[in-house]
Amino acid sequence: MNKHARHGLLAAGFLLSLTCIASPQTRPAPVTGHDQATAENRASMETMQIPSHGKGMNALVYVAAGVGPHPAVILLHGFPGNERNLDLAQDIRRAGWDVLYFNYRGSWGTPGDFSFSHGIEDVAAALSYLRQPAVAKKLRLDPTRIVLIGHSMGGFMAIQAAAADPRVRAIGVISGGDLGGEYQHLRRENASASATEKMATALADEGMAPLHGCTPEGLAQQVAAHATDWVFTTKAPALKDRNVLVVTSDDGLASYNDAFADALRKAGDRQVTTTHLATDHAYSDMRTELSKTVLAWLAAIEGDVAN
Repeated sequence: MNKHARHGLLAAGFLLSLTCIASPQTRPAPVTGHDQATAENRASMETMQIPSHGKGMNALVYVAAGVGPHPAVILLHGFPGNERNLDLAQDIRRAGWDVLYFNYRGSWGTPGDFSFSHGIEDVAAALSYLRQPAVAKKLRLDPTRIVLIGHSMGGFMAIQAAAADPRVRAIGVISGGDLGGEYQHLRRENASASATEKMATALADEGMAPLHGCTPEGLAQQVAAHATDWVFTTKAPALKDRNVLVVTSDDGLASYNDAFADALRKAGDRQVTTTHLATDHAYSDMRTELSKTVLAWLAAIEGDVAN
């Protein structure tokens, strides 16, 4: 066969392959019947603005695959919220849970003024939002099976909100920031004014740029005014009947979180799980281990949450 003949055959073969690719016989069959139902219930992401005291909080929900209704986790970020833990959110969704993430008023573009008191109110608003029948139906979640999981200041928010709302089925605290406990520690070692100043300095060092309508000094003064009520251990009586996960790291906050776990057990809670991971506050080099810890806890409590 000469060169021109070979080139002609190759060209013809190439054109034939294009014809086959474009041929209607090779296109995927339309989705119908059972496959259509599966497609409608696939995993997805929904975005929304959750109303809280006249403002709309920027939020998203990772919706789990399946018809549901799914249990749900509200994932609460810390101060100011650089570590969002959305890798955990994805892992939790794969385990069959819906996951809501939102930004408190005055944080990360959500309108309003940020404060610790506002944050507590915002968590209550997020709980109310998920419990609306129309919202629960759209997101395929069970509004009676909601768990709070918070990191750092988010752990503080989870404890405060759950203590005020007995319908929260369980809480996970990851290196919780015990604002009241930390202030009282500073107060024991310093005069009142000095303790407030030191707390303001610590808050400023965390970074205030993503926050609106607040100052480190104003936030520290708010902690000083609520210091007694905001200590983790004071919430143990209200939480003693709940499943609680406490995860600590080598960030200097373990003693406060361990004291909280001990207070729960002394109050009669037999459903407290504690884990220590030797890493930094953001769990930077142990993200997989943190995820496994959270997923194992959720798997263990899922039956209890359903009852």
